[in-house]
Amino acid sequence: MKLNIRGKNVEITGAIKDYIEEKMAKLNRYFENHEELHAYILIKIRSKEQVIEVTIPTDRFTLRAEEAHKDLYASVDLVLDKLERQIRKNKTRLNKYKHENIINLDFEHVIEPEEEDLKIERRKTLEGKPMDEEEAILQAELLNHSFFVFKNIDEDCISVLYRRKDGHYGLINIK
Repeated sequence: MKLNIRGKNVEITGAIKDYIEEKMAKLNRYFENHEELHAYILIKIRSKEQVIEVTIPTDRFTLRAEEAHKDLYASVDLVLDKLERQIRKNKTRLNKYKHENIINLDFEHVIEPEEEDLKIERRKTLEGKPMDEEEAILQAELLNHSFFVFKNIDEDCISVLYRRKDGHYGLINIK
């Protein structure tokens, strides 16, 4: 796997780069053509925590994980654990794309939790009153929701307003 390691307001030392390369090499066993894959790794500082984001795009899906810890090396370990959990949890779905870089995964040594069927637990119907982004933020705050779907009068589309981990908002427009 080819690694693209960069830092945002952080200098990537040789020791950090070597540690990340060593840990990321463990993921190669899950991919047949791991030499052709690229992993994008971003290291940044948020408050007093070291944050690492790993994104591995393939032809059919993208693996992504983010972890934060006071110790950068612990962040690396945590993010790799999260990526491996994603692969194990979704191995059936991922094996559908076997021809797309994923091999049959060897999980003989892994004790798996029982797979539960994902289902819709609750449905809501809302009046689609057109509103601007400021009103949508107000509505999301009043409802104490981490996201809010609304008809955006400024963009003339359906929009999804969501709260980011840093506390700010993001907006997805559906045209």
